[in-house]
Amino acid sequence: MTETFSFGDASPICLYLMNVIFDPIVFHTVEYIMIALAVVVFVALRFITPGYGMFYTPKWGPTVGNRMGWIIMEAPVFICMAFLWACSDRAGQPALIAMASLFMFHYFQRSFIFPLLIKGKNRMPWVIILLGCIFNVVNAYLIGGWLFYVSPADTYPTSWIVSLKFIIGSLIFFTGMGINWQSDYIIRHLRKPGDHRHYIPMGGMFRYVTSANYFGEILEWVGFAILTWSLPGLIFVMWTFANLGPRARSLYGRYCEEFGEKFTSLNRKYIIPFIW
Repeated sequence: MTETFSFGDASPICLYLMNVIFDPIVFHTVEYIMIALAVVVFVALRFITPGYGMFYTPKWGPTVGNRMGWIIMEAPVFICMAFLWACSDRAGQPALIAMASLFMFHYFQRSFIFPLLIKGKNRMPWVIILLGCIFNVVNAYLIGGWLFYVSPADTYPTSWIVSLKFIIGSLIFFTGMGINWQSDYIIRHLRKPGDHRHYIPMGGMFRYVTSANYFGEILEWVGFAILTWSLPGLIFVMWTFANLGPRARSLYGRYCEEFGEKFTSLNRKYIIPFIW
């Protein structure tokens, strides 16, 4: 970073802090730490199953309702990205608008629409919410920081929007989003009001994997990594898989315990069709 950022009427202290947190050395150090932590999380979650959803347990401490929990956990990334976008001198560049809009579109749905569609009265531990919130804020810092502050100024010209990377990445992104939304819809409609039993999700990508909603989200961020062609985008994919891969494996085991051959006869993989 060789330029001094301009933030309008921001105070000198704010200007100083923004220049410090987006210093290339600081930024890239955070990237490397996140890569290392993704590996640690992937290994740890093969032995520890976070206590929410089907695996909810009071042992994880104080809780809040699922709807409010999801809003608290997901909204900060939307707010942080909006702030970084608004403060940047690059805010009006078409390619950056397109990429940031895709990111914001996902998190608007995840923060303010998805929680309202949740059925039932399940609970979510505060510790899960806070850990998710921390990750989301760091993710906004990496993605937003790269797009609007750290990347060389000529990285994303207007022509990037018609590049092969952007087109292919966008197609994968929206395909993953469609799979994720469809899978969430299937899960939400497994039960009738008042029914608390578990059921095997059927249809859509559930024909091939246990956790089709997770597969869709991973595919979505693979597309985003391609369309931005960035290390922060790749780190996001790594973290998404590190978090959701082990959970999909745990869900597979839970279905096997509850449904036995009725489930195993479906020959589903954990999260990646035909592979794992």
